[in-house]
Amino acid sequence: MKAYNDVKGWMDLTRAWMDEKGLPETPAEAEKLRDVLRFHEYQYYHLDRPLITDPEYDRLYKKLEGWETAHPEKVTPDSPTQRVGKSLNTQFATVTHLVPMLSLENSYDANDLQDWDRKARELSDAPIVEYCVEPKYDGASISVIYENDILVRSATRGDGVQGDDITVNSRQIRNLPLRAPFSRYGIQTIEIRGEVVMTKKSFENFNTQLMENGQPPLANPRNAAAGTLRMKDPSEVGRRKLEAFLYHVSYVAETTPNTDGRGSEKLPDTHSGMLRMLWDCGFRSPVHEMLVAKGIDDVVRHCGRFEGQRDDLPYEIDGMVVKVNQLEVQERLGMTTHHPRWAIAYKFKARQGTSRLRSVEFQVGRTGAVTPVAKIDPVGIGGVTVSSISIHNEDYIREKDLKLGDTVVVERAGDVIPQIVRSVPDLRTGSEKSIHFPTDCPVCRSPLFKEADEAVWRCINAECEAQVVERIIHFVSKDALDIRSFGEQQVRKFYELGLLKDIPGIYRLDYGKIGSLEGFGKKSVDNLQQAIEQSKSQPLYRIIYGLGIRHVGETTAKMLAQRISHLLDLKELTVDQLMQLEDIGPKVASSIYGFFQNIKNIQMLAELENLGLTLQRAEQETGDAGTFQGQTFLFTGTLSRLKRNDAEAIVEKAGGRILSGVSSKLNYLVVGEDAGSKLEKAKKIPTIRILTEEEFLNLVAYDN
Repeated sequence: MKAYNDVKGWMDLTRAWMDEKGLPETPAEAEKLRDVLRFHEYQYYHLDRPLITDPEYDRLYKKLEGWETAHPEKVTPDSPTQRVGKSLNTQFATVTHLVPMLSLENSYDANDLQDWDRKARELSDAPIVEYCVEPKYDGASISVIYENDILVRSATRGDGVQGDDITVNSRQIRNLPLRAPFSRYGIQTIEIRGEVVMTKKSFENFNTQLMENGQPPLANPRNAAAGTLRMKDPSEVGRRKLEAFLYHVSYVAETTPNTDGRGSEKLPDTHSGMLRMLWDCGFRSPVHEMLVAKGIDDVVRHCGRFEGQRDDLPYEIDGMVVKVNQLEVQERLGMTTHHPRWAIAYKFKARQGTSRLRSVEFQVGRTGAVTPVAKIDPVGIGGVTVSSISIHNEDYIREKDLKLGDTVVVERAGDVIPQIVRSVPDLRTGSEKSIHFPTDCPVCRSPLFKEADEAVWRCINAECEAQVVERIIHFVSKDALDIRSFGEQQVRKFYELGLLKDIPGIYRLDYGKIGSLEGFGKKSVDNLQQAIEQSKSQPLYRIIYGLGIRHVGETTAKMLAQRISHLLDLKELTVDQLMQLEDIGPKVASSIYGFFQNIKNIQMLAELENLGLTLQRAEQETGDAGTFQGQTFLFTGTLSRLKRNDAEAIVEKAGGRILSGVSSKLNYLVVGEDAGSKLEKAKKIPTIRILTEEEFLNLVAYDN
């Protein structure tokens, strides 16, 4: 992006090209025309102040397009004509983010913010902390990478570590620059986080078009934006008029300053400075909505003001994000495996509405838990139509005094999960009926059972059809065996058709019969077969988690996988022996013991092993036989031979743990280039061993 502050000069160039009847004659002239088009894109999409009409822009665009058609070898990747890509005929590739996209801790009132501020001051050892507050856009998260000033990759958030490559589609977002002058700051590679949104007006217009064509309208702008990013036709993406807001720099690789202006401007040392840098580089960042505040009181007031103005904004927001402004302090605060400690989301009060409770359906989950689901008259809340709401259990129904026919107040907690806040007894007519919880399973009719210390009724018939289906769905899910071409819809359909009856049946599917079903072409069947075959070599912890043992989550599954050689080793452990393992209490131990003492479960595991699943612990799940068992590590600075994620994985595979900050619990601090305050703090704790990257690689015998 050129400097666009000389508006008169750019308009003079524009008029010159308007008056010029022919196409550019040289590559230099073509580049000048590209610059003119970029200027007008900046005015239109970035500043919302167009200086020429759409037909005039189209005339200039056609001139450039004509020249590039005659000289295809001279087309540049950042040319305005390159936003339009070819249709995608395959699935989106999975790519790894340079830095994981973590979630944010949530707060809902001033007390939550003040408590978070207290922790931030304690951890940063500062009497007062400077914060930057900005809107929390309600759209689809993306991560974009620029190398040598050129947009090279865009990806969805995905699972936070990996996402879908949507580079072609992101080029259709007109306010997302294809080129940005990061080299002015000495930046060679930069990863930026943001949110893609559809404005309220664009969403309304698009839904109007859908309904005129006899198609159902979309639920809300957020879903519209997320769905659009993953469309296979880039031209359709362009027609939906998405916008991108960029709000966080997650990774920077700098180059050595030189004489051509590279590195002539200083890289900001604050978050607000980074936002201004993004704005100056042509991105829509929240510089005009942000507040930089000393202390939390101004933050609380700003959040309150913005909440009152949310309906006046052209796009949806569901809260504010509060970030520690000084990047050095962010580094000191660090992060957990789930969220950064230097940022928090302030969620606006939930949207509410009233509706009529018409009926209650009782659903059976994979652990046999029976969950009542309220069916209400559809009601729009915060842009989403709600018609079904979990009402949890029998006690919840009693506490809320819910009756069939009641008028109920419904809200979306945190603008996400719908729930019934209360009934309105004053509006009862006498025709309302009590809700009776069943005594038998609504699916298999077996008697329900409730433990003395629980509120949940359960079906304890392991052969219950509903539980079988839910267990299969869990087994193939992303966090378990991750059979990507096998979703809930396919599981239910195969079960109903008799093609699948249990977990081992996944590996006995009749692909010939599947291929004869509507919607299953050869490619779909081949993809499914390949995904199922690949799942046989998943690590042991995924199989343990996939079995759906009650109370056993991913963390417990990983710990168990590190303590055994073969999955059936767990059959030999008593409840007391299981309780000796890390973070396993009586309930978890009893649940694991009960699962492995059930002869049908043992037969199922033997069957899975005969079908090709690996039930033995892989070498990489234990590393060097627990070389770092009980040891803690922390990495700081830039590593030259390894990515930080890879270095941390080496430690974890060898039994070690990664800490998020320097403390007396830390055993090793591995120091890369440009190490900051963590190194200075570690020097003051004599029990911490400080290693260079080379010393760490020697310690782990890394030879790549």
